[in-house]
Amino acid sequence: MSLEEIWNFAAAHAAWLVTGSLLSLVISAVLGPALILRLPPGYFTYRHRHAVATQRRHPVLHLVLTGTKNLIGAVFVVAGLALLVLPGQGIITLLAGAIIMNYPGKFEFERWLVRRPRVLPALNWLRKKYGREPLLPPDDAPNSASSRR
Repeated sequence: MSLEEIWNFAAAHAAWLVTGSLLSLVISAVLGPALILRLPPGYFTYRHRHAVATQRRHPVLHLVLTGTKNLIGAVFVVAGLALLVLPGQGIITLLAGAIIMNYPGKFEFERWLVRRPRVLPALNWLRKKYGREPLLPPDDAPNSASSRR
């Protein structure tokens, strides 16, 4: 695809692209902080992801909800990839999609992300602003992966 074809496509679909960009901004600005505030303080200190209690849900309902969540996450990943070259917050949208979806290694990815120098302080600043306990660093808890025997 040539640069001219990409430009023509973007011009023809500008309203949808702008709407999608604004929608991803609003969703990430609203849902991101809400989810961060709901995390328990020791969330990243566990060795493995805790199993969600699916016994309370009908298996078909669980399958539909999980499928819907993964579909939404996949849409965010694709939109994030597009927004890397189009106007918008591509990296944020891409990360939001990666965190929404279920896939092998997701918990390790989340722990890796929180270990980045500015991430945990930013999350804890938000939590402090709303009166929540700070999140514990992944490697500081007695049951973290670094203390395995």
